[in-house]
Amino acid sequence: MDDKKPLLGLTLNQITEITAQIGAPKFVAKQIVDWLYKKNVSDIDQMTNLSKKVREQLSAEYCVGMYPPEKETVSTDGTKKYLFRVCGDRFIEAAYIPDRDRATLCVSVQAGCKMGCAFCNTGLQGFGGNLSPQEILNQIVSLPEYSTLTNLVFMGMGEPLDNLENVLNAIEILTAEYGFAMSPRRITLSTVGIVKYLPDFIEKTEVHLAVSLHNPFADQRAEIMPIEKANPLSKVLDIVKKYDFRHQRRFSAEYIMIKGVNDTPAHARQLVKILDRIPARVNLIRYHAHPGSSFEPSPEIRIREFQEILNAKNITTTIRASRGEDIFAACGLLSTKELAK
Repeated sequence: MDDKKPLLGLTLNQITEITAQIGAPKFVAKQIVDWLYKKNVSDIDQMTNLSKKVREQLSAEYCVGMYPPEKETVSTDGTKKYLFRVCGDRFIEAAYIPDRDRATLCVSVQAGCKMGCAFCNTGLQGFGGNLSPQEILNQIVSLPEYSTLTNLVFMGMGEPLDNLENVLNAIEILTAEYGFAMSPRRITLSTVGIVKYLPDFIEKTEVHLAVSLHNPFADQRAEIMPIEKANPLSKVLDIVKKYDFRHQRRFSAEYIMIKGVNDTPAHARQLVKILDRIPARVNLIRYHAHPGSSFEPSPEIRIREFQEILNAKNITTTIRASRGEDIFAACGLLSTKELAK
């Protein structure tokens, strides 16, 4: 990484402030963001419609800030996991998931995580820092498959609402006309639910929202997700009910199926109850065991029975296909090993 300050991850307003400081004309800021977010350059000298003087002034303090992943791991099913160095000496992962005419990238927002969910390997790392907008966007633009991407999910390492300002800046650049001009309907943000920040996120973006639910009973959810104590799921869902998720924008409930923990018919019926009057889509996710975990995945037949109970109550419920199991594509495994080194 260059010691200079990165331009990647800066909004048009922030770039405009920089060009004003060096005395460049106002239109130069738009030229710079065009090079950064439309033409995907990796060096300021490649911004050939900027004057030599402006390029020299920028290069004195700034760099583009794009850098390649440290490692690539490839699954037999085509899924790829990329390892990036961030926050100085920490590591994060991004997972690239091709699927016929879709290609989804699972993006990380923090090194490690503060949330401490009992089933999640990332939380075992502890918290190593918030990713900057540059470190978030670099996972996207430095990807060899960048041009094939159709969808993004903020569903990698870390809790997006715990790094809200940087995540909002990244989303602005991803969706703005001056930036990547990506449809917000191609982006999903997944959160455990932080009541203080959730309304701000919903009101300032148009991307899809997914809540990591994982147990409909408050006392049981608190046992595996400490966030439940300070940010009850009931309050999270009360906030969701205030907004329009009935048209283009989608609300999803993410539900990892863990044997003997949250996979009984009683859990399914309670899930139906708490999602009343919410136009939710439920994604059932097979639990992927990782080294040191005491949890086991629910049997296939139990997952199907759970799905049938929800579908019978007109709740659209899908079972997410497992991808990249042979490379431990569940976030945190590869980065934990590198951190240990």
